[in-house]
Amino acid sequence: MFTSMTALAATSLVPGPALAEPHSAPCALERTDAHHSEGVDTWNSAYVRPTHPLDAVMVFLSFPDARPLTTPAELAADHFPATSDFFERASYGRFTLRAHPQPRWIRMPHPSTSYAIQRDWDAEDRAAYLRDALAAADEQVDFSRYDIVYFVADPDAPGVDSDATKVVNLDTPLHADGKDIRRVVTVFEKHPPDRLVLAHETGHVFDLPDLYHRPSDGKGDWDTYVGDWDLMGSQFGLAPDLFAWHKWKLGWLDPHQVACVQGPGSTRLTLEPLGQGPDTPGAGVAAGAGAGALGAGAGAAAAAGAAARGAAAAGSAARGAAAAGALAAGSGISMAAASKGVRAGTSDPGASGPGGGSGASSPGVSGSGASDPGASGPGGGSGAPLPGVSGSGASDPGASGPGSGSGAALPGASGSGASGPDTPGSGAFAAPSPGVGLPDGRDFGAGRGTKLAVVPTGPDSALAFEVRAPGGNDGATCAQGVLVYRVRSGAASGGGPIEVVDAHPHTESCWEESVYPPLADAPVGLGESFTVPGENVRVEVEGRTPSGAWTVRITTG
Repeated sequence: MFTSMTALAATSLVPGPALAEPHSAPCALERTDAHHSEGVDTWNSAYVRPTHPLDAVMVFLSFPDARPLTTPAELAADHFPATSDFFERASYGRFTLRAHPQPRWIRMPHPSTSYAIQRDWDAEDRAAYLRDALAAADEQVDFSRYDIVYFVADPDAPGVDSDATKVVNLDTPLHADGKDIRRVVTVFEKHPPDRLVLAHETGHVFDLPDLYHRPSDGKGDWDTYVGDWDLMGSQFGLAPDLFAWHKWKLGWLDPHQVACVQGPGSTRLTLEPLGQGPDTPGAGVAAGAGAGALGAGAGAAAAAGAAARGAAAAGSAARGAAAAGALAAGSGISMAAASKGVRAGTSDPGASGPGGGSGASSPGVSGSGASDPGASGPGGGSGAPLPGVSGSGASDPGASGPGSGSGAALPGASGSGASGPDTPGSGAFAAPSPGVGLPDGRDFGAGRGTKLAVVPTGPDSALAFEVRAPGGNDGATCAQGVLVYRVRSGAASGGGPIEVVDAHPHTESCWEESVYPPLADAPVGLGESFTVPGENVRVEVEGRTPSGAWTVRITTG
């Protein structure tokens, strides 16, 4: 009991009302009507929340004007298990995405060129595509079994545009097998596809916004808001893990893992690296290793922090390869049923919400234009199982109900991972009982510490602080340290709901690999301090703990 309470205690460094609240609610921005709002006080029931296993069907569509040069098995392998692996790591094992690729091509009734496929798709053309795809697949696919639908087009068909891959949100849902389908991921990727593109699009299925900036003329830089630092900004980023704010929103962080810093004063926190979880203990830092052996500690000069960032960049490729291979198998490709008939319970996606997507919509349709799924297309036979996939029958997705993904904070604890003035930089974490925090019984280890600190700055805005270091999905991180970003719950998807604050505005890094080098070295490094422009908020990175956590002091007012 003493050890556990020590791990969760928080104490202000100076007298005053600054507190790291044990519950994150005071800092939870309200969800607004903005498309994919970053508010976290409530969940939008129009979207499925990834706090329990979800099943996704992959339907492969061919066209009369092209003979496919690839197989469904090859296209499935383009996206899985990579997509499932990403979410497994990002969620610390709390969410599993199970892919069910269909074994054969399903022929569309019209040539690919007739659908005028493009990024900003005409609503009527897109409606015709969805109507035909659903009708053609309906006799072979039991859509009632699945939470997510991927329509994957033949990448070599002449009318297919890889830039048109996106999520289509429908105010008026499609209907098949007794189930409303409110959103579909239309996949037009080339073979092999862009890196992590399906993970990005799946993020929209979970109500995550686009974080990139789309220039009005289409010719400027798209990555000025967040650079490499979140998958929803760029799937090509060096550190594409989802922000801790997004993990909070999705239900992958417990309340005690979010420290709410309020009032004037100074608070010391111990923050775990974002990627640190069951498969990345210490985020690459061996347990018991002294912080001094790893770089500058508390009070080090800013130059030491810069050196640490350079060292991190130098070894990023090797760490990335190690992290990519660390995840155990079992992320889940399973063969879809060759015929209909077996129906398993699925979760209710909830009430229809506002649609998204670009381009004008036809009446009653937001974003894409829903279509009448009435006509049924020709049936098809079943094929051989995909290589490397066990079992020819469909796996039962089970009766998985919606989960909250959050646990109660310990009574009286003031923000996990915070340390008092008598134990500067200690940040010792109690080892939890085996199985705590993971549904499959694995020991979560030190991964249950504080991941996010939040300072409210307005009724719909906040500053967020998290540690980014090599590990997990961030294996190729260019620079490590405390990343600072602004969050606005009233900003719509694509309108800058999150913007990274550059702690080194006059330098850039990893210019050959980064999607936006000016932000590649944005984190506040070891021994550095940084005052957020326009805010009376200062962060100091004091040192490292033996377990690899970072001791941070945040001063407000």
